[in-house]
Amino acid sequence: MYQNDALKVLTGEVRLSYVNVITPRASQQGGEPKYSVTLLIPKSDYATKADIDSAIQAAAQEAVSKVWGGVRPPQPRIPIWDGDGVRQSGVPFGEECKGHWVITASTKMKPQVVGMDNINVELAPSDIYSGMYGRVTIRFFGYSNSGNKGVGCGLGNIMKTRDGEPLAGTASAASDFAMVGNAVVQQPQNPAAPAYGVPAAAPAPAAPAYQQPAAPAYQQPAQQAPAPAYYQPQQPQGAVDPFGGYSAPNDYPF
Repeated sequence: MYQNDALKVLTGEVRLSYVNVITPRASQQGGEPKYSVTLLIPKSDYATKADIDSAIQAAAQEAVSKVWGGVRPPQPRIPIWDGDGVRQSGVPFGEECKGHWVITASTKMKPQVVGMDNINVELAPSDIYSGMYGRVTIRFFGYSNSGNKGVGCGLGNIMKTRDGEPLAGTASAASDFAMVGNAVVQQPQNPAAPAYGVPAAAPAPAAPAYQQPAAPAYQQPAQQAPAPAYYQPQQPQGAVDPFGGYSAPNDYPF
């Protein structure tokens, strides 16, 4: 509870990711443009987590009569995720989410982003970025949309507390092209194939002077051994080949 509102929470210091509070954007094509930010709440901040859990329960209780037609869903969707786990899509969260609770808050109205030194003056856009730290007001509400029932998180205002390492979400040129350029691997040249073992013909002996050399008796060359029959591997029993009805065994060289 914050400012006597059971649905509203003022967080402790959190890290801000996917900061989109300058210009509204649609989360999907054709959707309504909104301002949004993802909050990375340290798991060591037990007070903020307890406040969020309490506000979610209060929002669900209110939604029973106002949104859900008097019936509480068995498992309503909630907006908080474990940063050490996986996203709804099954993809693990990024490294910056480890050790944190993750909540994405959004709003149709532009939030105010101020600094600790002067909460009456909004910060310049250049001072607002993903990776900075701050405290945020959020408010929870129940919803029912296309058969989905749950509790959402609305974004209030942001007070920046300190700078942090930017979370750009893009790769550097150095990492993209580290293996390009002079690092081209030269393919080794194939050594010349050795000649088959055909012995070089021995030079004919010089004919003796004034003598007709006797014609050597013709010799029948040794009969070559018959070529080995082509080895036809036996088909394994019960296996199925994806190409022709039988599968190759596990040790098949393909």
